[in-house]
Formats: sequence, structure tokens, C-alpha cells
Amino acid sequence: MTPLPGVILAGGLATRMGGGDKGLIAVAGKPLLAHVIDRLAPQVTAMALNANGEASRFAPLDLPVLPDSVGGFPGPLAGVLAGLDWAAGQGARCIVTVAADTPFFPAELVARLLSASEGQAHPLVLAATEGDAQTKSKSRSGLIRHPTFGLWPVCLRDDLRAALGEGLKKVVLWTDRHGGREAVFPSDGFDPFFNVNTPDDLAAAEALAR
Repeated sequence: MTPLPGVILAGGLATRMGGGDKGLIAVAGKPLLAHVIDRLAPQVTAMALNANGEASRFAPLDLPVLPDSVGGFPGPLAGVLAGLDWAAGQGARCIVTVAADTPFFPAELVARLLSASEGQAHPLVLAATEGDAQTKSKSRSGLIRHPTFGLWPVCLRDDLRAALGEGLKKVVLWTDRHGGREAVFPSDGFDPFFNVNTPDDLAAAEALAR
């Protein structure tokens, strides 16, 4: 089986939740990260967690913990780079990333990302949904892109490292530069990429999980 590692991005500061590790907050009796791991595990060949600080706090998850290699918390691209460097050591061609605070993402995430990448020399695809939102990144087609959910090519990790060194932070600027595509997921009245950013979101996630 061709290696396809999954990397859970948890390197942010969680400022809207008062700081700390959002992924360790309980929803329906278990940490958000546990929900994410349960969804991702059947879709990938291995998993790792991108997180900064003391790695031992994640020991119960039994996953490799990958800190950012770029200082200053530059955003999810730093976590993507950490994942690409880790996957390179496993001989993987690409990785899939998901966010640590998004417990209901699609069970067919990886299958749709791979399908959208067909024909690309370097698989590079972001998840997207239709609809209207002001806080998400929209493509030229009007789709709402979800930049922490994507398929990323290991062979472009040095290019990404250089871009981060130049101060690039916005995910879609880098993916557009390299011909990134979108895999469109149905929303049907519910955003499958709903993430927990605030205490109100946490209450909503608790209700959805139950």
C-alpha cells in the first residue's frame, strides 16, 4: 500500500478559546482530538500531530508530535511543512492534513481529495464547500476553501520552507502559486468543516456529537 500519512494540525494558539489546547477539550466525553483521530485513522496509513510546546501532554494519544520548524507561529503552513518533512522520512509522496478542532469532517475526505488530484504532477488539493461565508477563503469560482484540510506534495516542501522564510502565511497564496485544486464537499445545510473556535462553538459541537 502506498504510504499516505495524515497530519492533524494543532499548532495554533486558540486565542478565541482563551488559549491552551483546544484539541484536549472534551466533547461528548472524549477530547476533540480523539474524535478527529477516529475519523482520520481509517483514511490514512499513519498519523502524526503537529503541535508546539511540551509533547508529553499528548502522550495518551500515542502519536508522533511534530513541532513547527519555523518560529513565530506563522500559521497552518508551518504545520504542513512539519508534516511534509516527517512524511519524507517514510517515503511518502504526499500527506493529508486535517484540523484538530473539526470533529465532523467527511469520512470520504481522503478519497475526494485524491480524486480531485488526478492528473496533477504534484498532488495539491484543498477541501471546499459551496455556500456563503465571510470568514473563509473563497476561490475564483466562489467556493469556500478550508485551508487546513488538504492534500500536499512532499516534493514541494523546500519551496514551502523558502516561502515561509520570506514571510508567507496565507495558505491559498501558496497553493494557487502551484496550481492547487479544490475538492468540493456537499454541505446540505450543515458545514462538515465546522470547527470549534469559541465557547458557543463548543456547545454546538456537544449538541451535534450527542
